[in-house]
Amino acid sequence: MSTHDKATSVTTRWAVPGVAVLGGLAYLVAGVLGDDLSFGIIGLASMLGVGVVFVVVSRWSETAAGLRDRTDERINQIDRSASLFAGMTVLLAVLAMFVVEIAQGKDGSPYYQLGAVGGVTYLFALVWLRFRR
Repeated sequence: MSTHDKATSVTTRWAVPGVAVLGGLAYLVAGVLGDDLSFGIIGLASMLGVGVVFVVVSRWSETAAGLRDRTDERINQIDRSASLFAGMTVLLAVLAMFVVEIAQGKDGSPYYQLGAVGGVTYLFALVWLRFRR
């Protein structure tokens, strides 16, 4: 049984498409500021396309609909596990690339910064969640 109310459901249903629009606008602004308008336009079009596809696919796909609606606890658990897997994969890739950089006689940048951000964020979340639960 779901513990979410209808207002939360309506708000979260448009979160993914909204983030796609904001991401597309960020690409457009970055392209304009970086004097690469084609990057900005392609980035905006790509993100808008992803948002539209996600909305359309969610009409037929239980998984996509669950990610839009966020009222299905099973889908939320699957999303949490997938996010954990993706985060650990990125962490391992950053560590591996850092080691390769050091082995090549370089300073390990930007991989040590990314690793530090991940580590500090993990520790902050660990402490925060420990006191909240």
